[in-house]
Amino acid sequence: MSRLEMIEHVETPRKVVAITFDDGPNPVYTLKVLDIFEKIAGKVTFFMIGRHMEEHPEIVEAVKLQGHEIGNHTYSHARLTSLDEDDCLQEMERTDAMIAAMTGRKAVIFRPPYLDYNETVISMCHHFGYKMIGALNTDALDWEQPGVDYIVQKTRNHIKNGSILLFHDGFGDRSQTIQAVKILVSELRLQGYEFVTISELLQLQTMD
Repeated sequence: MSRLEMIEHVETPRKVVAITFDDGPNPVYTLKVLDIFEKIAGKVTFFMIGRHMEEHPEIVEAVKLQGHEIGNHTYSHARLTSLDEDDCLQEMERTDAMIAAMTGRKAVIFRPPYLDYNETVISMCHHFGYKMIGALNTDALDWEQPGVDYIVQKTRNHIKNGSILLFHDGFGDRSQTIQAVKILVSELRLQGYEFVTISELLQLQTMD
C-alpha cells in the first residue's frame, strides 16, 4: 500500500493559513469561533466528533451555513491505534455518514485523535478517500490550557504561507483558545494573510 502522509502545511506563494478546530461541535466555543471568522469573512475547518454532532445538530448547521469545512475526527475520539480494524472502521464510518447526511457533502479530510495513526488508519483513509491532516503548531498545547500568551507565542513560530494550525473548540474550557485565536487572527490580518479551509489550501498546492 502506498504511504499516506500526514499533511501539516502546503507549499504555496500565497499568504494563506488554514486554521482548524478539533473536538466540537460545542454550543459555546464553536459559536465563538464562528463569530470571530464571520466578522472577517474568513473560513476555517472543524474536525468534528460524531457523537457531539448528534448532540448539537444546530451547531453543525450554523457551521455549514457560514461555509466552513467539516472533517472527520471519529465518532467518539477513540485512540484508533488501540482498536482492531472493524472498530476503527466503525469509528470513522459513523461520522463519515453523519457529515454527509447533515451537510449534504462528503468529508474529504480526516484527523486522527491524538494525531496517532498506524497502517490500519492509513488503510481506512484510503478506503474513504481522505487526506490525513496534521498541523505545525502542536507544541502550542492549547488543549492543556497553558495560558493565552503561551498558545500565541508558540503558534507564531509556525506562521508561514500554507501553515495548518491546530486549536480545540470542544472538551472543557476553551476560553484561552478563543482569546489566543482572536489575537492571532488580528495579527495575521495585519500581515496580509487570508484564512482558508483545508480543501481550499490543498487546491492551491496544485494551482500555484
